[in-house]
Amino acid sequence: MEPHVTQNVETQKPSAKRLEDKVAIITGGARGIGAATAKLFAENGAHVIIADVLDDLGVTVAESIGGHYIHCDVSKEADVESAINHALAWKGHVDIMFNNAGISGDEERSITTLDMDQLKHLFSINLYGTIHGIKHASRAMIKGQKGGSIICTSSAASIMGGLALHGYTMSKAAMDGLVRSAACELGVHLIRVNCISPHGVPSEMLLSACRRFQNVDITPEKLSETIGKRASLLKGRGATIEDVAQAALFLASDESGFITAHNLRVDGGHTSADSKMSYIYQDPK
Repeated sequence: MEPHVTQNVETQKPSAKRLEDKVAIITGGARGIGAATAKLFAENGAHVIIADVLDDLGVTVAESIGGHYIHCDVSKEADVESAINHALAWKGHVDIMFNNAGISGDEERSITTLDMDQLKHLFSINLYGTIHGIKHASRAMIKGQKGGSIICTSSAASIMGGLALHGYTMSKAAMDGLVRSAACELGVHLIRVNCISPHGVPSEMLLSACRRFQNVDITPEKLSETIGKRASLLKGRGATIEDVAQAALFLASDESGFITAHNLRVDGGHTSADSKMSYIYQDPK
């Protein structure tokens, strides 16, 4: 019987800076989830371009992280293409595209009174803006022959009905299908395409929706606390925008190198299980 030989397999340790020298474009990066992600990417060694329509905020964030800012209305394909070209002119390549820009919409609540012009406007940003990002980022990545990571901000509303208005729900559900379809085509170029579906994250968009539709002026901390109590399996643990930024960092980094066509839910388990059933597992004492 031959002796057993133990092989010394060197474990690959993650770099202290997980995105060292990678070039990232973040749409909607001037505030909220986008700004938090921009800062986290930069801390991990990325060269970040913030693409947004909020010029003053965008410039401030970009300067604070040593990145660049470009005015970009994602509903306009030429603006998105310009953002990609800006990255190529600056650093010569694009490694990460985070399609994060989006709006909640102002349409009527009922499907019976839905305003089609408002719906088209919402789709022009949430869906067509994402298409523009995938289209032009993938072109640059294919030409660069280095692969890449494309990430899109979806929503738990794309998975579970009743969490948002019809238009927003439709736009995010369509995005999920687009991500899976694009991943099928782009995988041969080692380009990964994934999305993140947050729920109850106290972004400016959700805070604005609370004010607009429920006449509630609530702080991010209070909203996070409320979500933690009502819509999370992790009782006492509410969502933060940094939770989404960490998910984006993972999908952008090489640590997720074998993950594509995936929808990463950042929702405290809300869309996977019924938190009201947790009483079954509690000690009756």
